[in-house]
Parts: sequence; structure tokens; C-alpha cells
Amino acid sequence: MNMYEPHLDSCSVRNVPAEGRAGYGQDLFGVSMIIPLLSHHVKSLGASPIVSGIVGSTYGVLQLFSSTLVGSWSDVVGRRFSLLTCLLLSAFGYGLLGISTSIALFVLARTPVGLFKHSLSICRALLSDVVSESERPLVMGHFNAASSVGFILGPVVGGYLTEHEGGFYLSSFVCAAIFLLNAGLVWMLPWGEILNQHLDTNRSSKSRHINDELSNCSENHRGCSSSTEVFHFVVSLCKNWGSMALLQLSSVMIQIHRVASSDLWDVFLVRLLMALAIMLYHSNFSLAMEERFGLKPKLTGCMISYSSMLGALAGCLIGPMTRLYRGNMSTLLLHSTAFTCSLIFLYAAAGSIWHVLLSSTFFAISTSVGRTCITDLELQHGGAKASGTLIGAGQSVTAVGRILAPLLSGLAQEISPCGPPSLGVLLALSALVLLLFRTPKWAKRKDMKAKE
Repeated sequence: MNMYEPHLDSCSVRNVPAEGRAGYGQDLFGVSMIIPLLSHHVKSLGASPIVSGIVGSTYGVLQLFSSTLVGSWSDVVGRRFSLLTCLLLSAFGYGLLGISTSIALFVLARTPVGLFKHSLSICRALLSDVVSESERPLVMGHFNAASSVGFILGPVVGGYLTEHEGGFYLSSFVCAAIFLLNAGLVWMLPWGEILNQHLDTNRSSKSRHINDELSNCSENHRGCSSSTEVFHFVVSLCKNWGSMALLQLSSVMIQIHRVASSDLWDVFLVRLLMALAIMLYHSNFSLAMEERFGLKPKLTGCMISYSSMLGALAGCLIGPMTRLYRGNMSTLLLHSTAFTCSLIFLYAAAGSIWHVLLSSTFFAISTSVGRTCITDLELQHGGAKASGTLIGAGQSVTAVGRILAPLLSGLAQEISPCGPPSLGVLLALSALVLLLFRTPKWAKRKDMKAKE
């Protein structure tokens, strides 16, 4: 539970306004316009392949360290303020990217994006705050589906814009405008105003005093009639801001310590292993299709879009599947992991393009289900009061996978075009074995919490 917002168990996703649900996919729509163009833009700036790789890894490293911190910060200061901050600073980063005419400026533009592009994580934490535990998998599935839709359309629009002169810079400015639009939506959403009308009952009297002082700054400033009073006012204001920053920092550290000392190593390890396996599946997909089956890049792109579209539709299956498993997310994760492992093996051993198409069809569905399950398990075992910290920690684990996957893929590809997915099979099998041992313990832990 954060310090400034109450937990509303009675709310459901139906209370989230339509403009809020529409904004879910806009984030990834804007980002997916830029991602396919980054490597080409860095190359056009004169960067060598090594420099391009180092610059590309900067974002992953920043996300690794900032995901947990920003998630915990959202628990402390509230979802609305943290979400607005992340959206505005991300918009600034993409706007700066739109004027990047040198490698140094490009790296500078990627810094605020790497540090603060956590709007989707904060949205997931917000949804976990306002929906009940039984509704959470369904809501998360719909959220992932909306996000995937944006990722399907974004590359098409970005590719169209790049056909014109200065297309990359135009795409960057459009992306920045989308983030600013999302910030405006967050500012106007009624549920944001409702949450900020209440104070958490656990909020300390000291932080309340600080907040009241800061909210009355304008009124106090009007009462300053002399330079001495102005000086004392400024000193008092600096002390209040310093106290507030110190209070927030200490609260963030406490939240992170609680998550770090909790018994969540197994959940995070499963997330890391499956993230690596999935990234290895996708790592050299286009190159492997060309080398193994002589498939043209245009057809490969159509296959990727087809898979992404199925992943978006899979979000609608979360609700029926959750009811089928009676809310047992650990068992659903076990079965989806086994299915994903089998599909990666089918892709690695595919003898024809039809085998690849078959694996791609169900792979998008199984990974979408697994992603929802692992997020729900993190919130179940870690406690909903620190949902931002938990989701941020999960994103940090995924960032580790983003850093390791290119290295592992390059090493495996030296052996064979089928090397990366074959290594992915081994990692998925490791996750499956871990789940076989831990799933019964998770079920017992859930039963004990239910009895309490």
C-alpha cells in the first residue's frame, strides 16, 4: 500500500474510464514505431557495430537498475504522480531523440527513457490495486492484449514514415506526442482524482505535515511581505522538500528490502529462465527463416505480425482458462510452460515452414498466458501492498534476460541456425523442472493464506 492512495477492493476494471483503457495500447504503439528503426539510425550516425551494440545495451542496463526503484517509488508517492512523471520524462527523451544528430546526443536521449519508461509497469500495479484478486488475471490478460495491439500497428506506421525524408525524426516526435497525450489522459482520469482525494490511514503524521506545508506554498508565499520572511520561507520550503525526499527514499528502501528478503527467488528464477527461452526463440528468427527455408524478409514480417496478433487475442482467453483451472495460477503456469517448451522444440526441429507456422500460432498464446500467470504469482506471494515494487522487480529480472539473450544467441548461432531455440528448449526445461518441485508448495501456501 502506498502512502498517499487507499486500496479500493470494491472497485473493478469496469470503473476505469474508456479513455484509460484506450491509453493502454498507445504506449507500446509509440515505442514500437521507434524500436525497429534504432539500429538503422545509429548506423547512419556513423557508429561501428561494436559501438552500436554498446549503445543498444545502455537501455537494458538502465532498465535493470531503475525498474525496481521506480516501481517501489510508485508504492510510496502514488500511482498517479509516478505515472505522470514517467510519461512526461519519457516524452522528453523521445523528443530529444527526434533531434539526435550525433551518437552522444542519441545516448543522452536514451537515458531518460531507460530510467523512466515504466508506465506499463505502473499501470499493472494500479490495476492490481483497484481489482480483486479473483479478477486480476482477467484484467491483466486484457491489459496485455491492448498493449499487444499497439505493438502490431506501430512498426507498420513507423516503417511508412521512414520512407519519407527525416522519417526517423518524425517518428520520434510522434512517439513523444503520444506519451504527452497519455499524460493528459492520466491527468483527466476520474479514478486518479478519486484516489488522490483520500489519504492512506497508515500515512505518518510527519509526511502529512510535509504535504500540507507544500500544498500551502502559494498561500504562504503571498503572506511574505519582507525579504527576511521570503528568506525564511525559502529555507523552510527547502527543508520540507528535503524531508519529503528523505522520507520517500527511506520508504523505497524499506519496500525493496522486504521484497529482497521475501521467499520469491523461485518465481523470479522461473521468470528469468522463461524470458531467456522466449528471447532466444525470437532472437534470430528472420535470419533463421532465410537460412533454413529461404523465406523472404517480407513473408517473415507477415508471420511475425500474425503471431503478434494471436498474442493480442490470447488476452481474451485468460478469463475462461482461469475459470477452468479454478484460479489455480501455479498449475496453469506449469502447463503453459510445458506447452511453450514443446513449441520451442518444434520450432528448433522444424522440417518445413508449416511446422514453424504451427509453432508460432500456439507460441504466442502460451507465452501470453505464462506472462499473466507469473505476474499474478508475484503479487500473490509477495503481497499486494507492494505491487509496484514486485512488478518492478519482475521487470528488472526480465532486463537481465535482455542483456544475456543477445550474448547467448550469438554463441549458440556460431554452432547452428537452430542453436538459439535449442538452447531455449534447455532453459525452458529447467524452468519446468523447477515448477514441478515448487508448484505443490505454492498451492499449500495459497491454501494456508485462504484459511487465515
